[in-house]
Amino acid sequence: MWPEILLPETVAHQDGVGRVLEPDPNSQQWLLTLHITRILEQESLELTVSGSPDQEHWLPLLKFPRKFYCGTYSHWLDLASQPGVRYLRAEWKMSRLGPDENGLLCAFSLSATPVKALHAGAV
Repeated sequence: MWPEILLPETVAHQDGVGRVLEPDPNSQQWLLTLHITRILEQESLELTVSGSPDQEHWLPLLKFPRKFYCGTYSHWLDLASQPGVRYLRAEWKMSRLGPDENGLLCAFSLSATPVKALHAGAV
């Protein structure tokens, strides 16, 4: 099983929300991987993964620590503790230290790999 793409490569200039994903209901544990490929000096990105039972009411499930640098960052998400969650989406906030003279710019993506796929690949 391949990773689900919660957020394809995105070049953002402001806060935003990604597309809605309906993850495999048989997979309760996920490895979420944030790839930041470009970020301006003195800029930060905060990414939150939210869940919903109905695509109307969203609850934050996991928040990546604020990131200031390019890199790959991973976190575990266990949906077993959120039995009503049927949908996921990524939300992000961007900020800059000091004057905002050049605007904001960040390029990033987010994937979700079911834990059972990780174990199958290790065999």
